Order: sequence, then C-alpha cells, then structure tokens
Amino acid sequence: MAESSIEWTQHTWNPVTGCTKVSPGCKHCYAETMARRLQAMGASGYEQGFKLTLHPDRLQQPLQRKYPTTYFVNSMSDLFHEEVPDSFIESVLATCSAAHQHTFQILTKRAERLPVFFRKRHCPANVVLGVSVEDKKYGLPRIDYLRKVKAKTRFLSIEPLLEDLGPINLDGIHWVIVGGESGPGARPMSPAWAQNVRDQAAAAGVPFFFKQWGAWGPDGVRRNKKVNGRLLDGRFWDETPKIT
Repeated sequence: MAESSIEWTQHTWNPVTGCTKVSPGCKHCYAETMARRLQAMGASGYEQGFKLTLHPDRLQQPLQRKYPTTYFVNSMSDLFHEEVPDSFIESVLATCSAAHQHTFQILTKRAERLPVFFRKRHCPANVVLGVSVEDKKYGLPRIDYLRKVKAKTRFLSIEPLLEDLGPINLDGIHWVIVGGESGPGARPMSPAWAQNVRDQAAAAGVPFFFKQWGAWGPDGVRRNKKVNGRLLDGRFWDETPKIT
C-alpha cells in the first residue's frame, strides 16, 4: 500500500495489478505505463508488468492500519476484470467489511459485471462503488449498471472526459468527479464539457469534484499539469459525499 497523489483519495491498495483495454478511456492508461516502469525497476509484484495478476498476500494489508483511511482499491487494475474470479472479489470485500474503520473506493469499467456479481451479495457500507465515464458510447451506459447495485454510495469518475456527455441521469448517484487527461498523447478537454457535468450535478444536488485539467489548459493550450491546476471557473471544486 502507498500514499496516493490522486486528489480524491489518501492511499492505494492493489490486491490485483494489471489490466486490458476495453474502451477509449484506456488508450493512454497511466497504470500500464507505471507498471512497466516498476517492472524495469524490479519492484515486487510487477514481475509480469501489466499482465493481470492476483496478489492474495496483500488481502490483509488494510487490517494492519488502524487509523481511518480512504483507500482507492486497485488503482493499478480493475477489480471486476473478467479474469478476476468471483471468489477473489469476495475476499477483497471481506477485507473491506472487516476493516470497517476505513473507506474503500472501487472503480470499474466492467460495469456490466456489477449487477450480476451483487445480485446475491452485499456491498459493504464503507465501499464507495463507482464506474468510469469517458464518453457517450462506452461511458454513459455504465451508469445504468451501477445504479442497479444496492450500494450506499455510488460515484462517477468522469476522467478522461473526452466529449460533451449531454444530459446525464444522476438518479442514485452520490458523487461526481471530473478530470482531463495527462501524459504523452493526452486529449484536450473543453471547459464547456466539464461545466455541463458540474451544472447537472449541482441541479441534482450531487457533490462535484474537479480533479484536474490534465495536459491541456482551459484555453486549449498544452502546458505542464501543475501550471494548469485544478481551477474551474476560478475556484476549486472539492465537494465530497458524507460517508458514515
């Protein structure tokens, strides 16, 4: 486990590493680049690079930390990848339940698996369950699958935002995160696209979090990420849902 530079979490926990691409949002996957870098460095757990790998030895890690912490689960993978057995997902969720002092954020692009898996299983109250939404074709349909799961807190990670999403049904959604793309080959995000999501979240009473502009600024000029910052319309948007 490690402290995270991701603005909306505190630590990462990766009982699974590695993944495969399923949609345009995966094109410039930061986790793939990072995994190959760690493999080259000889880091433990990345001997196979970005090949999907289960790490049962990591399942108990959150139980060793008593101070309440927010964990992003599988920042380097997708827990609901088709090659991850149901039994392993159950083990991850069992840890989440046992480590009740913590909050666990689970994000997936394999949204169609969610209602199937949770049909006869319980989603722990301290699990914040979310789907990635990058565009209309692949991203928006994931929201309907997420809505079918009886989870206490559901969220959308709209990053990288690749186009104007138009109307979004936010019924049953408790948190919305928006961000642009970073790194080599990053695709620009129009301010109007982010504003559209923010305005709909405000109208629906859903907390809105603006993560970053990414490699491109709101003026359409490519710059350093740190220069672009996190301001949208002159202010920070750091709203988060209340999790009890």
